[in-house]
Amino acid sequence: MTNPNVVSAAGAGTRAAPAGKASVPLSGPRFHSDPQRLYNDMRREHGPVVSVELPGGVPAWLVIGYREMHQVTSDPELFPRDVALWNQWPEIPEDWPLRPMVGQPMPSVYYTAGAEHRRHIEMVESAMDTVDQYALRRVCEDLADRLIDNFCGKGEAELVADYAEPLPILALAWILGFPDEVGGQLAWTMKALADGGADAQAAHGQFFGHMQQLLASTKARPGDSLVSRMLEHEGSFTDEEYVLDLMAITAAGHLPTSDWIGNSVRLMLTDDRFAESMGGGRHSVGQAMNEVLWEDTPTQILSGRWAARDTRLGDSVIRRGDMLLLGLAAANSDPHVRQHAADSVEPAYTGNCAHFAFSHGEYRCPFPAQQIAEIIARTGLEVLLDRLPDIDLAIPAETLVRRPSAFLRGMTSLPVRFTPVRAVGGTP
Repeated sequence: MTNPNVVSAAGAGTRAAPAGKASVPLSGPRFHSDPQRLYNDMRREHGPVVSVELPGGVPAWLVIGYREMHQVTSDPELFPRDVALWNQWPEIPEDWPLRPMVGQPMPSVYYTAGAEHRRHIEMVESAMDTVDQYALRRVCEDLADRLIDNFCGKGEAELVADYAEPLPILALAWILGFPDEVGGQLAWTMKALADGGADAQAAHGQFFGHMQQLLASTKARPGDSLVSRMLEHEGSFTDEEYVLDLMAITAAGHLPTSDWIGNSVRLMLTDDRFAESMGGGRHSVGQAMNEVLWEDTPTQILSGRWAARDTRLGDSVIRRGDMLLLGLAAANSDPHVRQHAADSVEPAYTGNCAHFAFSHGEYRCPFPAQQIAEIIARTGLEVLLDRLPDIDLAIPAETLVRRPSAFLRGMTSLPVRFTPVRAVGGTP
C-alpha cells in the first residue's frame, strides 16, 4: 500500500522505515490466513519493533518482541495510553475508518493516563468485582440453552452468528442491566466497529446512544446492575464519563469473548488432542481455552501507546508522539519465550498464563473483567459440548474464513453439524 502522504506524515513526527526496509502494510490476506508466519517474517526482516503503515498511509510501530512488549506495557510513564500525544493528528481525516478504534482524547477509562486513568479504573474495577460469578454462570447456562434450543433440532448451525456472538453480548446486557432485546443491536455495533469499515462511524454513534439511554434509565430506576454499582462509587463523574466507560467495558468484553469461544471450538474440532472433549467430557476445555490465548488470541493487535519522549526500543528510534501498536499475538510467539516448545509433544504453555492476551501492566484488562470473560466463554463451551456431544465441522477446516481485521482474529462463520436433539425448554 502506497500513499503520497506517507513521506509528509513521517516528517510530521513518525520516522519512516529504516533505510532499505519498507514499512509493512497492516492489512492483507496473510493477517487472516497465516499471521504467525507473517510475524516470523517481520521479526527476521525488521526485528522486534516493525515500522508499519495503517490504511490511508498512516505510520506507526508494531511491537512484536516479547521483551519489548513487556518493556512498553510496564512503563506507563514513557509509553502512556495517551492518544493526545499522537504526532499524526494533523494528518488524520475525520472519516478515517480506524479512528473509532484508535480513539481520540476523551475522559474514558481507555483514553486517560496517569492519575486520571487510575481514578476511572478504580471505579470500573470495583464495580466489576461485585458481579456475582455464580449468578453469572447460571445466567450464561440459561442463555446458552436458549440459544442452542433455536437450532438443536435442525442438526446444523452457524456457530458464530447463532451462538458465539450473541452469548457474550446477552451476558453483558444482563450484567449492565440492558433489556435482552438490545443485545442484538449491540452485537452489530461491536462487529461494525471492530471491522473498521465504512459503517464504523455510524456504529460508534449508535453505541454511544445505547449507553446514554442505559445510564438515564438506571439513574431513574437503580437496581442490582453494574451501572448501579458504578453510580454508587465515591467520586464525581460526569454523564459523559460514565457513558464512555460503559462503552469501553462493552467493547472490550464482547467480540474478544465471542472469538475466544469460536476459536476454542475451532481448535477442539480440528485437533485430535481434543477428541475426548467432543465426546461429552469437559477436562480439556480449559486447556483449549488457554492454548487459544497463546496461539490464536482473539485480540491480535491492540491500539495503542504513544511515546512521551524520544527513545529507543529494540533496534528502532522512537520519536515523541509516535504510536506503538501492541502485537499481542506476535509477542506470544516470540522465539525468545518459545524456544523450548519445538521438541515438546505437549504445548509448552499448558498451564502457563504468561501470555499477553489480556495485555499487561497498568492498562491491562482488569482482573474482574478477565474472570467474567472466562466464565462466559467456559460456560458457553461446556453447555455446547454437553448438549451436542457429536458436533463436527460442516465444511473442510481449510475453507474457514477469518474476520477481515488485522486487530481481531475470529471466524466470520463456523458451520457445524450434529445429531438433532430436543430443546430443553424456555423461550428463545
